[in-house]
Amino acid sequence: MQYDPSSFNPPLGRESHLPRPLDSETTALLRGFLTPILEAAASWADLRDRLACKGYGLEFRSGRMVILDAASEEPVCTGQHLGVPLRALATRLGRPTVKLCLGGASAVLNV
Repeated sequence: MQYDPSSFNPPLGRESHLPRPLDSETTALLRGFLTPILEAAASWADLRDRLACKGYGLEFRSGRMVILDAASEEPVCTGQHLGVPLRALATRLGRPTVKLCLGGASAVLNV
């Protein structure tokens, strides 16, 4: 068996490092589990810590807030998927202070 680079199709979401589209059942489960964490956070550092306690991480990719699986660092969903977009959190918590990653398309909290 030989590797044929022309037949390689990266998984959906890999090109931009954004999460794959979620089915409605997964979205409902994630909303029930993660939305209360997003809504209860008093600051960006508090949000990061609350997510970390549940096994998740937080990054900003292509202008979106992305929640990651902490173990694999794979994107799970965006705040928009959960009904809590970055704009709403920034209004409540203030603009996040971020540190750009190499390439400038992603950033991490700098708190």
